[in-house]
Amino acid sequence: MERILHGFLASDCNLGEGSPEKGMGCATLVEETEIDGGCFPRYVNEFWTPMQRQAGSIHEISYRACFKAQLPRFFIERLSGEGDVVYDPFSGRGTTVVEAGIMGRRIISNDVNPLSSILSRPRFFIPDLHEIESRLCGIRFDDAAPCDIDLSMFYHPQTLREIVSLKNYLQEKSREGTEDDVDRWIRMVATNRLTGHSPGFFSVYTLPPNQAISRERQLLINESRKQAPEYRDVRKIILRKSKSLLRNVSEGQRANLSKAGETALFLSRGARGTPEICEGSVQLTVTSPPFLDVVHYANDNWLRCWFNDLDAAGIESGITMAKTVAGWSKEMAAVFGELYRVTRQGGFVAFEVGEVRGGKVNLDECVIPLGIAAGFECLGVVVNSQQFTKTSNIWGVSNMSRGTNTNRIVVFKKER
Repeated sequence: MERILHGFLASDCNLGEGSPEKGMGCATLVEETEIDGGCFPRYVNEFWTPMQRQAGSIHEISYRACFKAQLPRFFIERLSGEGDVVYDPFSGRGTTVVEAGIMGRRIISNDVNPLSSILSRPRFFIPDLHEIESRLCGIRFDDAAPCDIDLSMFYHPQTLREIVSLKNYLQEKSREGTEDDVDRWIRMVATNRLTGHSPGFFSVYTLPPNQAISRERQLLINESRKQAPEYRDVRKIILRKSKSLLRNVSEGQRANLSKAGETALFLSRGARGTPEICEGSVQLTVTSPPFLDVVHYANDNWLRCWFNDLDAAGIESGITMAKTVAGWSKEMAAVFGELYRVTRQGGFVAFEVGEVRGGKVNLDECVIPLGIAAGFECLGVVVNSQQFTKTSNIWGVSNMSRGTNTNRIVVFKKER
């Protein structure tokens, strides 16, 4: 089994017998990790980090704890072929499935959080920019639209009336069953522009768009920065972001995404039970589950949920937020049982985890026994080592000292 993983890494990293060769800009270190009496290879390199800025613009939708598109691409192009089914049971913003669609694969997306479908599905059915502009111009903004909660610490009064008017329009279209691809695209972009730290967002300066802080904390930020919300034109911001998302999307990529969307499954349920997915139908799963209780989705997404009429607390209650490794492992054991059912013979699972608890817990060492117990063969662990980004520092994470400082992907194969 080791030779399979070693083989597809060697094609990129020039791994040779007896000497460490250079690949992706640095030496690939091959180690062995012993777990439960078995030895598993661990490949350490900066496999895709140097290419992070080369991702397609269509991926630029913010979501807390998401990975870069180069991660799933690395495995999709090596462990699947055109027309194969690629699955992500913890889809988040849809990085895996969008990248798979671009690459000509069929896709299945699942996430217990319905925001995932709101943020991923529209990118498979991309409208023309003139359709987006025309629809935006046709939406009537009510200058007297009341808001059901106080959001004055985030928005200028006129901006808030425009947001509420758009929210009401989308709610009515959804209720009537008349929401189309253009409406869904506008919903996705507006959801992504609600709060942020530049004039490209609807709000006054606040945290990055992948996490909305509380109203009380925003008041403190406003006081500290001596700032007040300025007017932001909702229509212009949505159109500008739409142009940015599509700036390097080719016609071929549009066609591939549309084709993938025609047969796609977009599910919103727990990953432990997905009866809509046929047994033995998935060639490759690339995913990253919630890491213990590191990320609090209700707190981060409360404003996005408000805009989309979703119950943030109810959503979080369905997300795996285990406080202990034992509790997390119990949940993931059930997930692996379901992954084994849906994976076809000869198919793969690339399961991305990281270091948590200040680097004291390496979840890959917990994952290996879970996959083996479900019936998979473990091919080893791919470790993409990298320096922290600005976003990591915003989380309060210091370089190489706390939180997730590497991508650790455990690779499994279903032999039988």
